[in-house]
Amino acid sequence: MDPATRLYSCDDHLDLRAVPPDLWQARLPRGQAERGPRVVVRDGTPVWVCEDRVLGGSGRPKGDVMLKNLSAITRAGIDDDGFRPSNPKLRLEDMDLDGVWASVIYGPVALGLPIADPDLQRACYAAWNDWAVEEFNAVAPDRLCALAFLPSHSPDAAAAELERAVGLGHRGAIIDVFDIDLGDRSWDHLWAAAAATGAPISFHLKGGTSPKLFYEMGKWKSAAFATVLPLQLDEPLATMVFSGALERHPGLTLVLAESGVGWLPWFLARMDFEWHNLRDKIDDAPTVAPSELFRRQVFATFEEEADAADFIPHLGAGSCMWASDYPHTDSTFPESRRAVEEALGQLPADDLRMITATNCAELYGFAA
Repeated sequence: MDPATRLYSCDDHLDLRAVPPDLWQARLPRGQAERGPRVVVRDGTPVWVCEDRVLGGSGRPKGDVMLKNLSAITRAGIDDDGFRPSNPKLRLEDMDLDGVWASVIYGPVALGLPIADPDLQRACYAAWNDWAVEEFNAVAPDRLCALAFLPSHSPDAAAAELERAVGLGHRGAIIDVFDIDLGDRSWDHLWAAAAATGAPISFHLKGGTSPKLFYEMGKWKSAAFATVLPLQLDEPLATMVFSGALERHPGLTLVLAESGVGWLPWFLARMDFEWHNLRDKIDDAPTVAPSELFRRQVFATFEEEADAADFIPHLGAGSCMWASDYPHTDSTFPESRRAVEEALGQLPADDLRMITATNCAELYGFAA
């Protein structure tokens, strides 16, 4: 693969269905393994259960046409039993096919792994982090970057796990932004740890919509939910700006994963407007404009987005990163090169290279 044309995808996935069925059972202590995530067969179907709740399916049931059609892997004519994304060697084959040199990967917690017990949550996330760096990323550390997960029940626990994970070799982490109060200053402990370690913190889409609207395969709600999904990160971004968290921790880097870019120019302008009107009337107001904080400390990721090339100049190419979203339905796999050229080919060459390669490479320490 020509280094000058390599693509770097900043947001790909390893969903719960694809997770090796023995991952947590092999790594959790005996007492916790009995309640931790494990695969059981119910009504003839393998499912993940944890704390006696069903979390989702495991693998791809034979004959499930809908799941097959939703997968970018099987649409590409590649056979997949559902576990291909968790096999690093097979995943590298798919990356080579797609012209993608390096991949930043969001695992199952990004889309939901609810664990109520704090001690069990901490242990389960630690087990994932160990597996991700020891068995997955280690196969090709210059190309694979499955992110660490941080417990959300305590800022101290999150900061401690981030420091431990970075010590293991992790290059970034994700926390469930919809499970914490970002305006609470106790989370400064985590932001300080992230600044000290240099590890970017990702906020990924998950919650943030009305409980009446949810993804339902094969139903109209799936399209409606997918349409509004990127806007879920507006509130977390505004909170991090206006609570002063970003300015208090200038070494902190945030990644808005799957945010898209189209709504952000208006949103930054709106934040700047409110900042100019209210900065001398509210507590914790940043001393610089929100748009400046964004360009200094935040990255927005996007996939195949109409008119992205028109919006990016308003944000700055240095604040945007492209993603293939492998292996999800909206993924550009295995035609990412064509998709990038069609959507972004009119950008200046230096900007295009930043967005599809060097921003991601520099943020996560890949060779570019």
